[in-house]
Amino acid sequence: MHLRKGFSLIELLIVILIIGIIYTLAIGNFQRLQEGETKLSLQNLKTYLMRFPHEQSVRLLCLERCSKCDIFVDGELNTEAEVESFLDESVQTYRYEYSLGAIKEPQTTYFNSEDVEEEVCFSYTIDKKGVGEQVLVEFQNNVYDLSTYFTPTPKYNSLEEAVSEKDRVIEEVLR
Repeated sequence: MHLRKGFSLIELLIVILIIGIIYTLAIGNFQRLQEGETKLSLQNLKTYLMRFPHEQSVRLLCLERCSKCDIFVDGELNTEAEVESFLDESVQTYRYEYSLGAIKEPQTTYFNSEDVEEEVCFSYTIDKKGVGEQVLVEFQNNVYDLSTYFTPTPKYNSLEEAVSEKDRVIEEVLR
């Protein structure tokens, strides 16, 4: 009986081919991720913020009529994150209350590092567990429900449609 002490040339070539294919797929996915980073939207906002390592929270803060947005990680400005403006001053934020429907959030102010007061156009925060603010965001004739936990951000055609869906879900749970 003949004992084998090594691999054949064909076996080595197959292994090298498999490694090459895996490498090619990984590089392609990495490049797509890098390209996708610049295309921030309300539908991928939670996923985008979760990619920043944090201990307490990650916050997107848009000032100056939403012409400038910054990322704050654990309360500190992340100077490496470049956020292209993807909103404008028409963005509106609402809190949902079952008995009251959608309640418009009041404009807030922010004091920058020089203690100068600035008007906040939009702000969204995710905590250390990945739970974001429970809000509906109206922008460009669509409404995004940022209150979901395990599903992608739903997009609705109107605020009324979003409120109806939230009412329906709550009524279903209460049955």
